[in-house]
Amino acid sequence: MPAHGGAADGEGAGRSPRTMESLGATATATATATATDREGPGAAMSVPRSGLASAVAELTAEVSALHAERGRRRLVDLASGVLAGQLALSPVEATDHLLRLAASMGLSAVDLAADIVNAAAGTHVSDGPAEAVDRTAAEARRVRRGIAATASSDTAAAAAAALLENGLHRLGAEAVYLWRRTPTDCLELVGEAGADPQEAAHWHWIPPETGGPLHRVLAGGEAAWLPWGPGPGERLPGGRPDAGRALLPLEAGGRTVGVALAVWPGPAPLDAAARDTVATLCTPAAHHLDAADTGRDVPPQLAALLAQLDHPGVVICPTAGDGPPAAGGLPAHTVDYLNPAALRELGAFPSAAGRPAAQLYPSVHDELVGLIARANAAGSPQYAPALPGPRPDAAAGTEPPRPEMAEVRVLPLGGGRAAVLWQTGSPRGAPLARALNRLDRLAAFEDDTAGGSVWGPEAYAVFGLDPAGPPLPLRSLGKRLHPEDTVVLDDLLASVTDLHAGGRCLVRVYRPDGGVRHVRIAAEPVLAGSALVGIAGVYQDVSVQHHTELALTATFEQLSAAQAEAALRDQLVLRLQQAIVPEAPSLETPPGLRVAARYRPAAVEDRVGGDWYDVHPLPGGRVLVTVGDIAGHGIGAATAMIALRGALHGLAFTGAPPEQLMGWLNDVALGTPGQPTATAVCALFDPADRTLAWAGAGHPPPLLLRSGRARFLDGSQNVLLGALPGAAYEGRETQLEAGDTLLLYTDGFIERRHTGLDESLASLQVAAERLRPGLVEDQADQLMGAAEGDTEDDTSLVVVQVS
Repeated sequence: MPAHGGAADGEGAGRSPRTMESLGATATATATATATDREGPGAAMSVPRSGLASAVAELTAEVSALHAERGRRRLVDLASGVLAGQLALSPVEATDHLLRLAASMGLSAVDLAADIVNAAAGTHVSDGPAEAVDRTAAEARRVRRGIAATASSDTAAAAAAALLENGLHRLGAEAVYLWRRTPTDCLELVGEAGADPQEAAHWHWIPPETGGPLHRVLAGGEAAWLPWGPGPGERLPGGRPDAGRALLPLEAGGRTVGVALAVWPGPAPLDAAARDTVATLCTPAAHHLDAADTGRDVPPQLAALLAQLDHPGVVICPTAGDGPPAAGGLPAHTVDYLNPAALRELGAFPSAAGRPAAQLYPSVHDELVGLIARANAAGSPQYAPALPGPRPDAAAGTEPPRPEMAEVRVLPLGGGRAAVLWQTGSPRGAPLARALNRLDRLAAFEDDTAGGSVWGPEAYAVFGLDPAGPPLPLRSLGKRLHPEDTVVLDDLLASVTDLHAGGRCLVRVYRPDGGVRHVRIAAEPVLAGSALVGIAGVYQDVSVQHHTELALTATFEQLSAAQAEAALRDQLVLRLQQAIVPEAPSLETPPGLRVAARYRPAAVEDRVGGDWYDVHPLPGGRVLVTVGDIAGHGIGAATAMIALRGALHGLAFTGAPPEQLMGWLNDVALGTPGQPTATAVCALFDPADRTLAWAGAGHPPPLLLRSGRARFLDGSQNVLLGALPGAAYEGRETQLEAGDTLLLYTDGFIERRHTGLDESLASLQVAAERLRPGLVEDQADQLMGAAEGDTEDDTSLVVVQVS
């Protein structure tokens, strides 16, 4: 639209005095409210109101407020352009017309401008009840103001702040990230707002090899709406895995140039209306992805490294051309690069990269430039505990100035350029030292070369000294140590002072109250160039840990003795079990039968199991054949096995049938200490008529092999032993023939981890039918070799041939 461009050329170009006066009043009021009331990245800087720093801070706040107002002016300009085109008015007449309309309708110029632009853009305010229409119109105005604020931003960081503050925050979002697509398809974080600094540093560079939702949106060009967060195994920035997230491709010039991410504090519905609003607000951000404050001519590797730091870092170089010199005749310097932490510390300072260092850091400029000069002259890093430092002409007892920068390190880069790293200004003392002093039995110290020392409060408790007394330098601790430990301290001091290398040692400290403390000392040299200016370190009282280690050593010895005793006890039980249930016994040949038995322990580490078998002739000619399995392993299982096997062996001499024997054995199990449970099969073979009477108790059925065909004997599913008082057991009788083979076994012989019982029994049936005719001992070995049980349970097998 031709008139659009004319109305938007310049700030106030061609406007009438009355128009400028009206807009100026609006701008002033809005700028004041913006500078004082707004929270978040755009808030006015809060700095000490003193001297040059105060003046620069006030001017910066004013510039920031005017910069925020520029988005509103842009919206008025767009609306004036629309009116100029529709009504054939000049830009000045269109602006005057907009102001008169706003006054007559009781709206602000900005709200009416938003309505005009929305109408021109085709944004529809739905019909309906008046209140609903008003709400919809107000929301449309807010969205349009947010678009204008984002579009008028100078950098990607400012665009992210405008996105969050002027639109997404009302939708419940708590953070916004903007990534730029690099020529190698890497995603570089160029703007964020509301994000945790450490998390933002972690997500600064995302190479294409990592894949994930961000690169899928970049490659596919389609938005991803995640109301409950990313899927399993995938990660995105945000405080909670299930927090709602919206990922949108940012397009400019017909191609995807980056990705925007909005993060909610928890699950978010993200309905169709919310999706439309988010997409509309994020669209203008694409035009700012190349406008990040990455600085001028800074090597990408250096910028990437500084961006990973969670504390401020900048690159400063001498200003090209003529500029006002710093103190001492040193040249003026320019800040070429600021990492995200440095930008956050500055607050709303537009286009910080490329500005003179005196504008950004006025109160420390001269000292900072001096450190840079010394670093480049010496070719080595320089250190300052705080800037600004104490004034050389300050009167004794004068409180030193509050530092703007703490723990300052200047690294020379050549050509007068330097990287400057620091901690955020705070009360005197390194933040790490203050944090250490809050930990129990841990305290920081710092010595200077003049014999002075500064202790954290906890150090006095470690050494048992009066906090009102002077602290002791590290060099003076020798007289309070055990005589054997003075050599250790001397070695640490030599490492720090002579080699400029850090170290640590453990010493015994004698306290004035007669107590002894075991104290670990860690120390590092503090250097200015190549000169030692002090020693910094930590005292840690490890007496509790030391005594705990002694107690643990004694306990370990006791446990070792107990373990040896337990191993001996296991060996004794194992030998008893092997005597009762040998792995390959030589059984007495009972009348009418040929018998072989095999037993395989559960595992090498725990050979004491609960399986048993028994084959024994009884008075009257019958033969007892049993197998059983006690639940569990170890001494308890072996003890229960001995009890039940012995009880059944004795009860069989009564001549009672198998079902009666199983009922009695159930009572024995219930009366045995620990009340073990067990499964078993009890069979009585009569050689006179080759009949087999048998009963089971929750045990796999016997397998009969006749003429090369195998089948399982049918029997009742009786309850296992020890489970139910007074349980009744039902018996069965089977007629055997000469040449029949009967297999009795425990569940460890057939059970497999991922196979059902029916399939396991079918496998045993096939293995039995494959047995080669021969001696019963050979058949037992053949079956044990083919056993497919893999549960690491112990196994018993009895093979009986009818002769």
